Amino acid sequence: MARKKINGVIEAVRYTAEGKIDVVRVYKKRWLVFSDSVLIKRDELLEQLKAGRVYVTGQRKPYGGNLFVIGKQLHLSENGSLFITTKDQAESRDILTNVPIF
Repeated sequence: MARKKINGVIEAVRYTAEGKIDVVRVYKKRWLVFSDSVLIKRDELLEQLKAGRVYVTGQRKPYGGNLFVIGKQLHLSENGSLFITTKDQAESRDILTNVPIF
């Protein structure tokens, strides 16, 4: 079975008072390696998901360098407006399950 191409691993999230993602801390894929953690605003993440980029939740393995414990894949859910979620259906807000809040 072939590996799925991953463009980034989301390590932590910050939500607004309205329940939308404000910013995520992500390791971006740079050819064969991952970058240091960078902060991405919701608008940029939304654009990249619309463009077909693949983001997953996860954590970097200690002393593993380029190795991650991978969680669920992000996708867009539409219920009147677009929501970023790891669940099949989002009620009325963005939700990334099992991702720590910073």
